[in-house]
Amino acid sequence: MTDSAIDGYITDLAAFIEASPSSYHAAAEVARRVENAGFARLAETDAWPAGPGRYVVVRDGAVIAWVVPEGAGATTPFHILGAHTDSPAFKLKPKPTVESSGWLQAGVEVYGGPLLNSWLDRELELAGRLVTRDGREHLVRTGPLLRIPQLAVHLDRGVNADGLVLDKQRHTQPVFGLASDAPLGGADVIGLLADVAGVQASDVLGYDVLTADTQPPARFGLENSLFASRRLDNLSSVHAGVTALIAAVDAAAEAGQIPVLAAFDHEELGSESRSGASGPFLSDVLTRISEGLGASDSDRLRAYAGSWVISADAGHSVHPNYADRHDPANRPLAGGGPLLKINANQRYTTDAAGAALWARLCETAGVEYQEFVSHNSMPCGSTIGPLTATRLGIATVDVGVPLLSMHSARELCHVGDPVALGGALAAFFALG
Repeated sequence: MTDSAIDGYITDLAAFIEASPSSYHAAAEVARRVENAGFARLAETDAWPAGPGRYVVVRDGAVIAWVVPEGAGATTPFHILGAHTDSPAFKLKPKPTVESSGWLQAGVEVYGGPLLNSWLDRELELAGRLVTRDGREHLVRTGPLLRIPQLAVHLDRGVNADGLVLDKQRHTQPVFGLASDAPLGGADVIGLLADVAGVQASDVLGYDVLTADTQPPARFGLENSLFASRRLDNLSSVHAGVTALIAAVDAAAEAGQIPVLAAFDHEELGSESRSGASGPFLSDVLTRISEGLGASDSDRLRAYAGSWVISADAGHSVHPNYADRHDPANRPLAGGGPLLKINANQRYTTDAAGAALWARLCETAGVEYQEFVSHNSMPCGSTIGPLTATRLGIATVDVGVPLLSMHSARELCHVGDPVALGGALAAFFALG
């Protein structure tokens, strides 16, 4: 791929990330992009059109988009790209406005498994959704508002020798101002969010709001080849999926399959929610697609038997300062292409057939890929891949972009790897 093509892709990835500070914003941005490409927005409460078309549906912080090509029938297989929209962060608690020693703080709860120290001394925003008395949802983001201040070294002389130890309750509550600066009547986090959303604070009856780093994505390093940003895990995969799906609209008709992008929420919590990969969202959508094509239960199972799921989630590049934490023979490096993720205990779903599929896709796209397997003494994480394979029985393979600093407030990749992932996924959606 040319330098200009890489520049364009990374610029677009950065714009996608900037528009997606929360899972709810990410789902809305996917829907916006595919609607601009001619997809019709569907509501789950409505009857859905049968037959060919391009469609998208949003459920909370998750989104599924698909193309039913001309000629699709009851047993037409699906090519599904699965990813997730959430990232580790801090989520607002009930009664989130706290005063301590003259400071105003936001009461937050740890969401997922963040690298806690990476969130210190950063300007953070609040982003998510408010639900008002009339039942309407309002996306909201504040811009820079909060900061989790670290204790000065003068007051913790042993921090560099003994290591930083953070108590999740006492040491991670961000400040957003001084009580003495609050306007008459006091300052209130929900009031601030309501003002930004243009609603009355008294009408806000529920909220799902999390922190997000506000530093913009940036390219840097030798030849400008490194890319740092919040939420690369896993917006790098969601963005690759939506760009590949839009590009595959015409190819899907010739390929004889139904391309689907399924971007779930709550992967960082284990996916057990109505909008997570362990929930019914994808199964519900596939069933309704099949019914629209006149499929019986047996027909749908035949379609599943010929289908594939690619579970795309970020993985680990070999770390130069901790090389002993990686497998001695399989040491994927940032810039070497996307990862094929393998685990003997099926924490990743890749098997021989999946490995062969991924090799063919990368060959078709003209990109290199690398194999990742964990060091035997390091516990292996997991993805939505095993969950999706277990729920649907569809053959699944796990892949993703190699990162440094995964679960940091700001993660790092090589600019070539997201581009290569996007190319391989475009080949997947065009594969006959």
